[in-house]
Amino acid sequence: MTVDDANSRRSGAGSGAGSETGAEPGPESRSEPRSESRAGAGAGTGGAEYPTPHHVVDHTAEPTDDPLAIRLEQLILGAERRYTPFQAARTAGVSMDLASRFWRAMGFADIGQAKALTEADVLALRRLAGLVEAGLLSEPMAVQVARSTGQTTARLAEWQIDSFLEGLTEPPEPGMTRTEVTYPLVELLLPELQEFLVYVWRRQLAAATGRVVQAADDEEMVDRRLAVGFADLVGFTRLTRRLEEEELGELVEAFETTCADLVAAHGGRLIKTLGDEVLYAADDAGTAAEIGVRLIETLAHDETMPALRVGIAFGTVTTRMGDVFGTTVNLASRLTSIAPKDAVLVDGALAEELSRTGEAPVSEAQVADEIARAEKDGETPPSYRFALQPMWQRPVRGLGVIEPWLLTRREPKIPG
Repeated sequence: MTVDDANSRRSGAGSGAGSETGAEPGPESRSEPRSESRAGAGAGTGGAEYPTPHHVVDHTAEPTDDPLAIRLEQLILGAERRYTPFQAARTAGVSMDLASRFWRAMGFADIGQAKALTEADVLALRRLAGLVEAGLLSEPMAVQVARSTGQTTARLAEWQIDSFLEGLTEPPEPGMTRTEVTYPLVELLLPELQEFLVYVWRRQLAAATGRVVQAADDEEMVDRRLAVGFADLVGFTRLTRRLEEEELGELVEAFETTCADLVAAHGGRLIKTLGDEVLYAADDAGTAAEIGVRLIETLAHDETMPALRVGIAFGTVTTRMGDVFGTTVNLASRLTSIAPKDAVLVDGALAEELSRTGEAPVSEAQVADEIARAEKDGETPPSYRFALQPMWQRPVRGLGVIEPWLLTRREPKIPG
């Protein structure tokens, strides 16, 4: 899988809450729809470039009237349904156009004229609009904040329901229904999960801020030099035809969990997972190399796992909404696709960086000279973590001719 494949699989944000067509919109909301080139900007247009005009309502997204669902919603949101989208925007002092853009960015569906919004929705609009009015965020940046938060938390919520709450809400006693268990369980878990979410977010925010402020200059805060690695399971498509769905799900979960733990433990950052592939980044070449080699070593000892291949590149990377983009990322993806089974391929820039920092020798001839010199002088020869072996140059689609290097862990050689 290449990075282009990965980006094509990224889901866009959902459509926004629609306006109340029975009310006359204010002057601001009569403006022409703004173009949003980012994925998912359109509502009800199949991902078209323009958002849904205010007079078009997607009635397929009407809120549920199920009594238990409404009770759970009120429990989780802490408020009752009170406003239509137009009423919420007016109460917040925000134009319907801007409110719709915020809701779309957060991934909320078009609900037409339904009275389904709460005081929390009004407060959220006020806060985002207030940041824009105060000059702390531009309007496009506020939309990006809404989009990134919506996408991240949507995935978290889906996971918690699918993998966590579903298992816990199995009826504990015969005769009890799942619905009878869900409400009290959510009531108990909600405050604890909320506090934990805020704690983790603050920790991650502190770490990310620390990395950015240590950048060498302002330009590096946006376009940074990073090591980027892809790890890809070999033959995953064939596995999908062989394994049952539950077995496949367990394999993917074990793979993603193992990769996430190793990346975090050794100082990298997991950017995203795509089932059979993970993308990670590190601030320095040595960290990225250690993670790549560790992944190969760890999964090679797991008989349930297919073979793994890893590709790592080092260079300038553009970061946006927690993702990474650019030629360096594309090169890492291409290296992964040509890597042998259970092997790590790196580009010339990463090989050069490892040599510069003393973590890999330039050549075996250099190592031999250093050992001979150390023996002559009665000193201990330098030790290296990694070994690099140049591979045949080859053309790579979209990137020209490259010279990959095979990265392995170097076993220390004892003189004599």
